Amino acid sequence: MPALPLQKNTEEHFVVVYLEKEREEYMSQRLFTEILPLYKSKKNRPYVIRIRMRMADRVDSKALRDAVDTTMKRYPYFCVKLAEEGSGFVFADNKNPVIVANSPNGIELNSEISNYHMIAFSCYDNWIVMDIFHGLTDATGAYEVVRTLLFYYCSRRYQVTLSERGIRTTKDDIAIEEWACPVMNAVDIPTPRRYEMSPPLNPNMVANLPTETFSTVFSVIISEKEFMRFNRDNDGSPGTMVALILSRSIAELFPNAHDVIRIILCVNQRKALHAPLAHQSLVGGALLEYGENLRHLPLKQQIQAYRNMVFAQTDEDNVLAGISSVVGLTNKLLSKNTTKERIALASFADEMARRTGTACVSYVGKANFMEAEKYVQEFHLWTYSALPITIEISAVNGKFTFDFIQHFQSPIYVEAFLKELDKQGISYDFQDGIMEELPNIKLQWNQE
Repeated sequence: MPALPLQKNTEEHFVVVYLEKEREEYMSQRLFTEILPLYKSKKNRPYVIRIRMRMADRVDSKALRDAVDTTMKRYPYFCVKLAEEGSGFVFADNKNPVIVANSPNGIELNSEISNYHMIAFSCYDNWIVMDIFHGLTDATGAYEVVRTLLFYYCSRRYQVTLSERGIRTTKDDIAIEEWACPVMNAVDIPTPRRYEMSPPLNPNMVANLPTETFSTVFSVIISEKEFMRFNRDNDGSPGTMVALILSRSIAELFPNAHDVIRIILCVNQRKALHAPLAHQSLVGGALLEYGENLRHLPLKQQIQAYRNMVFAQTDEDNVLAGISSVVGLTNKLLSKNTTKERIALASFADEMARRTGTACVSYVGKANFMEAEKYVQEFHLWTYSALPITIEISAVNGKFTFDFIQHFQSPIYVEAFLKELDKQGISYDFQDGIMEELPNIKLQWNQE
């Protein structure tokens, strides 16, 4: 897969506000929030975020190459390579160019072909793809990169002058708060809280579906205007509403199932950490239970109950207590002396996640790619999840896209979801299942 040739960067405004001594400290970033995802990552389940964008026209590879070069100057904390330090790892400054490959499949991260970067881009036909290690950032951080990339790419590709409002550009000063890990530096956070939870309904077991070694993705696309009107009419919000519709559709399939339907709704932890600029992967979860007490209520009362659950679980103390649990687990992993022990603990954490929820719903919020957004015809966010079903919600260019990422091939749940949309009078476009392809992260323990 050949890399695209480097283009001369014409941007000359790149200023950082921190002192050189501080820069040196942050350019060798000690891993903390990245540790668990690193040891969880395996060849058949790489912890990678893949963003796929179908553009309005065939991709201009030279313009993309130039846009990537410029974009990565704005995000030096993503221009890193994994390096060993003592018994652990750090992210060290990586001055090699980030690769842009002519390929529909992307390239292996942390490898020679990717210049040992944890981020890479690729393009084919009218598609642009970005891959990034999920331990390096989350969808919130990835969206920032895409926002910058689209600004530079579309400016060059279409020879237009786009507004810089809301875009991080190379003219910016880069604040220390973008670099520093708020979890590693957190003090006086609450102690972890223990909850006794009954086992959730398992989508594979209740439907007698085999768990595949790969994931299948089904996509549902809905008009943003129509779906937001439906939310307003029912006092809902997009993420919570999708979680409820999924809960209702599962309950319709298995009305006599005894286990509770429990959806994990992803929560951005930056607000609780008072770290809105942090680039790290900072995602927690609120647990939404669709019990017998909800099943016979009208939708409007059900969504209110779900919103109450979200409100109760996303106050600062609750979010920080969840972070405290991850801190404890990370410190325990770091105390292990061997790679084998660390992998075992990371795998145990994945297994615990599977025992927590029926499915996961993730919504970053409206993309707000600004004036460049009109050139994006289709947008998908893929990632690996320990749970049997994950719905990644994207809101781009007037459309909501729900990507159903599941560990089995059967469309039974997405079809039930569509029936629920039909009941509510919501029109949609449906894209049949395709295999989810995520690039491997080359690590010493996942070479087989």
